[in-house]
Amino acid sequence: MLIVPEALIADLVSAEDAFAAVEATFAAMARGEAHNFPVVREALGGDRQYGFKSGLDRAGGMLGVKAGGYFPGNLARGITNHQSTVYLFDPDTGRPVAMVGGNLLTALRTAAASAISIDRLARQDAKVLGMVGAGHQAQFQLRAAARVREFEKVIGWNYHADMLPKLGEVAAELGLPFEAVPLERMVEADVIVTITSSPAASLMDRHVSPGTHLACMGTDTKGKQEVEPSLLARAKVFTDEVAQSVTIGEAQHAAAAGLLAAKDITPIGAVIAGLAEGRRSDDQITLFDGTGVGLQDLAVAGAAVRRAEARGLGVSVTI
Repeated sequence: MLIVPEALIADLVSAEDAFAAVEATFAAMARGEAHNFPVVREALGGDRQYGFKSGLDRAGGMLGVKAGGYFPGNLARGITNHQSTVYLFDPDTGRPVAMVGGNLLTALRTAAASAISIDRLARQDAKVLGMVGAGHQAQFQLRAAARVREFEKVIGWNYHADMLPKLGEVAAELGLPFEAVPLERMVEADVIVTITSSPAASLMDRHVSPGTHLACMGTDTKGKQEVEPSLLARAKVFTDEVAQSVTIGEAQHAAAAGLLAAKDITPIGAVIAGLAEGRRSDDQITLFDGTGVGLQDLAVAGAAVRRAEARGLGVSVTI
């Protein structure tokens, strides 16, 4: 078994690598060549979350699980709040193949998923990017979004406004002007990325203009919520996996209220694979419910392992 520590990941997997790996995985899911296993998610108290996401990708020859969660006290300890590790196994024999540091990989695969949705569903002439949320993951989201559209401006809102200047620094690195705005001004955005951990909706239906694409990336647990349910009823909704979308994703609230049914949600992989259409018109609102699936983690971890093996990196152990 090859151990690929967290410290090596930045040199092994780029944002472009993550985009390609996740896009291929979404397409494999749509073709029935890969599937996720049920998510295990537990509250540990003190806002801590721990769980497992796993799956089998027959096309990519990947079997594995990501173990990890959210520990909000970690920043005070000098480590990131999200902690995870990916374990890969031989799908034919069950033998352990690799243990991979999953913190940066999680950030890269989450950003890749939203960027894929923007690439496939946002209007080609999108110029203003709206960011709802300004935490650590928002920086990855902003960089990934800027790779797939030529934005001219970024506007941002965060519950804690003092975190917005950091997001502004990232925009400046990308050569984009940045402005902190109230939520009401999100109507100016052509693309909106929501990346918060809120238990209640921040972005309301009235904050979104016709033709906008939304990538809702923060809701991955029962009870979380970023946007008003009526917004999903007004939009054409896409997701990484429909079963997760209506149970632990952003669509859970609209589904519970009877505003949206599972049959109304389109897997983004079906669009990638040419099995379903994406945006139908320039005034249609499209919304991607990014719940985060285990196969995403396996895909980016597999990319890291292949590159580590090619470069002779990592630590090989016998289990």
